[in-house]
Amino acid sequence: MFGNSKSGEKYFEGFKEMCGYSSDAANFLKEIITGYDPALMEQHRSKMHAIEHDCDVARHQMFRSLSKEPKLPVEREDVVAMADAIDEITDSIEDILLRLYMYDIRDIRSDMADVVDVIIKIIYVLREAMGEFPEFKASKSAQKTIQEKLIAINNLEEEGDRLYIEAVRRVYTDESLSPSQAAAWSHIFVYLEDVIDAVEDAADVIESVMMKHG
Repeated sequence: MFGNSKSGEKYFEGFKEMCGYSSDAANFLKEIITGYDPALMEQHRSKMHAIEHDCDVARHQMFRSLSKEPKLPVEREDVVAMADAIDEITDSIEDILLRLYMYDIRDIRSDMADVVDVIIKIIYVLREAMGEFPEFKASKSAQKTIQEKLIAINNLEEEGDRLYIEAVRRVYTDESLSPSQAAAWSHIFVYLEDVIDAVEDAADVIESVMMKHG
């Protein structure tokens, strides 16, 4: 099978590990905003950065071994593109937390929680697709499952876009917000959408690799 070599297993496991960190970051963000306490932001930033750092370490370990591997499960540029795309997801989630801190957000808007729920779902679907990815060349069933996951990711991305548009509109029609608060929340929703876009980018890499080896 396509992922049977030791080097192949290592890289595919590395991708899944990195997706795990993205999922941890998304779930931690949900935990933060569910019981939001601005006084705990320093503590939360430290924990979130640790998750992001662990994802970076996994990525760097993968890159360090690239030049030493005589045989890879996919081309080197595909390994780099996949690792970079997944790393960007975790980085983007940390960026959201940094904006909550920098803009001194005191209360969380309910529509932020709605978008974070989509983020959690779309990362989960990416992890499922990545679980099938090692067998995509050898198994028609794996190919079918991955394609179904990619369609689900696209649907969730569209849902995220809809929530983003409506959330930003509500920000600018909320007369209780000052101009600076409205601007801050508008930027935060941009960063939330960036996470969803980053997942879609990772899905695009998966699809590109499958087409290349199809």
